[in-house]
Amino acid sequence: MLQDHDDKPAHECGVFGIVATDADVARLTFFGLYALQHRGQESAGIAVANGRTIRSHKAMGLVSQVFNEENLRPLTGHLAIGHTRYSTTGSSRLENAQPFVVESVLGPLAVGHNGNLTNAATLRQELLTRGVGLTGSSDSEVITQMLAGGEGRTWEEKFKVFMVRAQGAYCLTVLTRDALFAVRDPLGLHPMCLGRLGERGWVVASESCALGTIGASFEREIEPGEILMITTEGPRTIAHMPAHKPAECLFEYIYFARPDSLLHGKALHAVRVAQGRELAREAPAEADVVIPVPDSATPAAIGYAQASGLPYSEGLIKNRYIGRTFIQPDDQLRQVGIALKFNALTDNLAGKRVVMIDDSIVRGNTSGPIVRLLREAGASEVHVRVSSPPIRHPCFLGVDMATYPELIAHRLTIPQICEHLGADSLAYLSLEGLINASRHGDDTFCRGCFTGKYPVDIELVNKEIFELR
Repeated sequence: MLQDHDDKPAHECGVFGIVATDADVARLTFFGLYALQHRGQESAGIAVANGRTIRSHKAMGLVSQVFNEENLRPLTGHLAIGHTRYSTTGSSRLENAQPFVVESVLGPLAVGHNGNLTNAATLRQELLTRGVGLTGSSDSEVITQMLAGGEGRTWEEKFKVFMVRAQGAYCLTVLTRDALFAVRDPLGLHPMCLGRLGERGWVVASESCALGTIGASFEREIEPGEILMITTEGPRTIAHMPAHKPAECLFEYIYFARPDSLLHGKALHAVRVAQGRELAREAPAEADVVIPVPDSATPAAIGYAQASGLPYSEGLIKNRYIGRTFIQPDDQLRQVGIALKFNALTDNLAGKRVVMIDDSIVRGNTSGPIVRLLREAGASEVHVRVSSPPIRHPCFLGVDMATYPELIAHRLTIPQICEHLGADSLAYLSLEGLINASRHGDDTFCRGCFTGKYPVDIELVNKEIFELR
């Protein structure tokens, strides 16, 4: 994948699950995963149960590359889960693709996981000491084996034991021969929701955008610490183990989740517009026009323009497909750099003082070339405004953010970053402004990447810590 020229936090994973007796659940899961493709582009998989057995198919690549009519046809049944992956713990290879499917004393089991366990090293060593063989290097396989071979005479008991032992972020879709379970970590770090499909069908997904894609309606969010069991009889909460204080990932509100997804009953597009308005109040600029770095910063740019009174315009056109190719550019194309992904609209920029809105700057390897591109297109000034605070710390809770040496805001001050980018000015949204715009002051967020203070103890060092030598 073309990530050399991308300066965004790498995505996480998308999970999906469905129970429907009168539908092609594998096909519906395919389209549900298609809607969640933005959460991970390394591998995809689907597992289907029919009351007796579980069949699955998974491979490396995008959802559209992994599945076709031929390999979907054998996946028959009335329950299914699906997964699209970006690696956080465990490298990008087939052994780490999900769902994981194993046999247990209670029957077949399939697991899809979004998140990252912060005590995965300890839990993995415990499994190995017990003689459990592991074929991959992901914490998701650790979760699967903990559920398959852990204490408990029922699935409910096994989930409870797992949740007591596990620390960190996890949204799980778990498939048995006759039930679908949706499990969200007690902190509620990443989103998960429940939807209804027709009269008797039920769906769970990382984001609500996947529900509308298959004609399902949004019912509610899976609560932090909730274990939801869904059968042909419908959904039932079998346990609830919330933390004292939730700690939702702020980057779901800034960048990760699709703008048409709902979090706490509000579309994220509206939240991001509010972030842009707050940014305009905190960091005004004397300029002629406001433009976004498409596509993720578009709502914030709209909000900035609204609050500042400056006209909104398009200054960059994004090639929306270049980042979806697995063919790497050669040396000549690498020299083209940012032009692989963006073209400037000269007529909208020539002679203009431009406010360029972005939602985040991680490594700083994209913003500088974009500033140069705008200047080459005739912009007289370029003022960079960012609708999130400086990212000074890595994430260990399900987001492949970057390491300390890679984070530009960890190495440099804001004036130094401005000079590095070649901008006329640079300003970030404050943490207080971000929280206020995102949830009207309701501060139940994880802020680790901004402050270095995480809601749980951190154990992991890097995502390839468990690679087999």
